[in-house]
Amino acid sequence: MTLRTYHDPLHHGITLDSKIEAESMIIKLIDSSPFQRLRRIRQLGPAFLTFHGAESSRFTHSLGVFHIARKALKQLSKSNPNLNNYKGILYGAALLHDIGHGPLSHTGEEMFGIKHEDWTTHLIKNNPEISGPLETFKEGTAAAVASLIEKDQSPYNAIKTLISSQLDCDRLDYLLRDSYSTGTAYGQLDLERIISALTLAPDGDLAINPKGLMAVEHYLVVRNLMYRSVYNHRLNEVCSWLLEQIVRIAKELGPKQIWTDQCMSQWLWNTDSINQETFLANDDVRTCYHLMRWADEAPKNLAQFCKRFLNRKLLKAFDVSFLSNESQLEALAKARKLVEKEGHDPDQSCTLRHQKLQSYEPYKKGLRLWDGEELKAIETASPLVQGLIHPAAAAWLIYPKEIHAELKKEMAILDT
Repeated sequence: MTLRTYHDPLHHGITLDSKIEAESMIIKLIDSSPFQRLRRIRQLGPAFLTFHGAESSRFTHSLGVFHIARKALKQLSKSNPNLNNYKGILYGAALLHDIGHGPLSHTGEEMFGIKHEDWTTHLIKNNPEISGPLETFKEGTAAAVASLIEKDQSPYNAIKTLISSQLDCDRLDYLLRDSYSTGTAYGQLDLERIISALTLAPDGDLAINPKGLMAVEHYLVVRNLMYRSVYNHRLNEVCSWLLEQIVRIAKELGPKQIWTDQCMSQWLWNTDSINQETFLANDDVRTCYHLMRWADEAPKNLAQFCKRFLNRKLLKAFDVSFLSNESQLEALAKARKLVEKEGHDPDQSCTLRHQKLQSYEPYKKGLRLWDGEELKAIETASPLVQGLIHPAAAAWLIYPKEIHAELKKEMAILDT
């Protein structure tokens, strides 16, 4: 059988034909153990504790990114058939862009101090199951894919922009997919309209036909809403902080006071010397199993954090972004004092978490309109996009629910 179809809830049938050389390469990459590991990495990390449907994996997302990249290339090759010469690089980068994610995706990076981009390029260049199919397709493809992801370098600008820009295939898929899995309506995009509006500017880079302006405006607004309602949700901040504290405490306790298997021991105390095998051995399953063991067996401070996370006994998060920096610190000081009064360690119960969101950055691979005669920045033609340039900041005061009543008495701002 030459055809293989993945039935995707968003894109429906994603069909691959092994008789097509580039798609045969993709099939081999999908079947590799490093890519299959992505089934065990949640796309949205601990967000499943906030949105109970947020269980989709990096595997499904990566397939979706490849699917969108393939459709975008088909559209752009109408303007320049030579783009098909870079099909292997585009397909490989689209599929493999997240292969270096650790447990719980982006939250895992903060927990363990890793960068998924570094591990992605390392695996592409050094793992035979990944580099092999790439090199079989065409010699030099593995290095080209790694360079595109690591250094943002490509022999053709449009290929680079499809992989990394403010309208790349990664963003198009995760907005749709994360909206679907979390049950929020904000992430609905007119994907077909956006892809049909993709064109090439005179410099060979990506541009948008003016007929697609409204669809792209909608996409940028959707991205803003998804960050505010899902990615930067207050409980996501709480969960991420809890996980960061769990790993911090585990590292401080050391191997003599807590149980770990050989893999987690390396992740905790020898992160800088993790080899490829040990990296690939860790995923959501292994990490969460350790949390379960620690909840039962670890010293009290670590066990309490693990139980909070596993049983969803979360801390409270209050939006204090409207306060000055000085007032935010005063609020934290009040919370710490009350926590200490209750006999708890304030360092392990209270914190301030800050977020910054800029929905559109005109000087960071800004989007452009091209009508065949005039090339111009999208913000010059769209007051809506112009309004998205200004960054928005948020700050959360995190503290135990047990002190909320007393804290509410001391601070009128907590009268909620």
